[in-house]
Amino acid sequence: MLSKKLIDAINDQINYELLSSYLYLSMVAYCEDNDFQGAANFYRIQAREEVDHAMKFYDYLVEMNARVLLKGIPDPETEFDGYKDTFEKSLAHEKTVTKRIYDLMDLAIEEKEHATISFLKWYVDEQVEEESNFTAILGKLKRAELDPAALYMLDDELLKRVYVPIAAE
Repeated sequence: MLSKKLIDAINDQINYELLSSYLYLSMVAYCEDNDFQGAANFYRIQAREEVDHAMKFYDYLVEMNARVLLKGIPDPETEFDGYKDTFEKSLAHEKTVTKRIYDLMDLAIEEKEHATISFLKWYVDEQVEEESNFTAILGKLKRAELDPAALYMLDDELLKRVYVPIAAE
């Protein structure tokens, strides 16, 4: 049985994952408004993935016979200083998510909650991938700064990203 402290922490993370989705949807709107169709596609998929992450936590609580409590989502940032700024802010956001996942893992370890430790390993691996993806895109953006054609090529590359639902386990 999960402790109240762990249930509360997982509920907070569900809400934070939904906030992440909302932030990425805000970036979709910004990118679409500025004709960055590839980045808009990238962020649209990112937003869907964040909802998947929230629902994975949600389903875990239900499976563990714990109550899910949804809260209000704060307004996301809506103005950005260009294409690169969205990716810099996304990487910073993902680093915050990583810290939150690590804090959850620390709590699960402290409470010797082995099922939750096992469950959270997926998120630890996922955050490595998230940070790596944003770091790689930022590297390409830095190299493309002096070549507008390279920026268009990167945006075209991002347009090819497709949504892949989380595999059922």
